[in-house]
Amino acid sequence: MQWDLGLQGLTLLGVMSLGFGVVAGLLVGNGWPRRFRATAITAVACFGVGLLTSEWLFGWATEEDLQPNIDGLSRDEVLLSSLLTTVVVVLVMRYLVRRTQGPGHVGRHPIRRRR
Repeated sequence: MQWDLGLQGLTLLGVMSLGFGVVAGLLVGNGWPRRFRATAITAVACFGVGLLTSEWLFGWATEEDLQPNIDGLSRDEVLLSSLLTTVVVVLVMRYLVRRTQGPGHVGRHPIRRRR
């Protein structure tokens, strides 16, 4: 396999990954530590998935086959794979938060019983 991703393509992939990470952080919510964790996990996952999508899945295609192709980066395919990755990370993190809160919580507030 030949990797043809240039510096401009890597930079664009990094910026897109950070953007999707920020969106994930906003969607996960519930405190700054959890938001930061979601941002970091999503950014790293989107970078890795985007790199594999552009270079492994669509590495066979030429610039004429895939438009727009920015310095070896298949932009549209990477955007779609990053969107799917972000949705998966957000859903998993929200599920894990609900699971660890236990049955005494509904939404953001604990259930309080009156005496």
